[in-house]
Amino acid sequence: MIILTQWAQRWGIPQVALDELVAMTHADRQPPAVPDGATTEQGASKHLALQAAQAGDVLWRNNVGATKAKCPECGYQTAPVRYGIANDTPAMNKLTKSSDRIGIRRVVMQPEHVGHIIGQFTAREVKKPGWKYTGTKREQAQLRFIELVISMGGDACFSTGMY
Repeated sequence: MIILTQWAQRWGIPQVALDELVAMTHADRQPPAVPDGATTEQGASKHLALQAAQAGDVLWRNNVGATKAKCPECGYQTAPVRYGIANDTPAMNKLTKSSDRIGIRRVVMQPEHVGHIIGQFTAREVKKPGWKYTGTKREQAQLRFIELVISMGGDACFSTGMY
């Protein structure tokens, strides 16, 4: 957090704006204690899904890629079939990489929607415990998706196993 604070001061970012950014991106979260079996990205992902379920929310695995399907009648390969969110084209996938887990989080709205529960789009880009952001092209593309979700009112962040 100290590096972010120093950067904000250098650029004249008001503390209230920095506090809002930290709250939106969960940048203040400390890496959780590594739960049993969560020393890998896969273990962190499973732990994350369990935490979401315990909170009454859901997080699904979002596999992203492309393959060539075969026609069941003639056996010839068809055009590529793309799957996963934000993967309409190779160019889109290169620019914006959707998160490993996506889902819906229950939110009770206030004050005009008191008592109504809505579903908020949730995304978590899972990383192995101990991971630190380094700004690689892949991480930048993942961050673009996280920023898009947040800008539309969703809840998204990088995660090392903490929901």
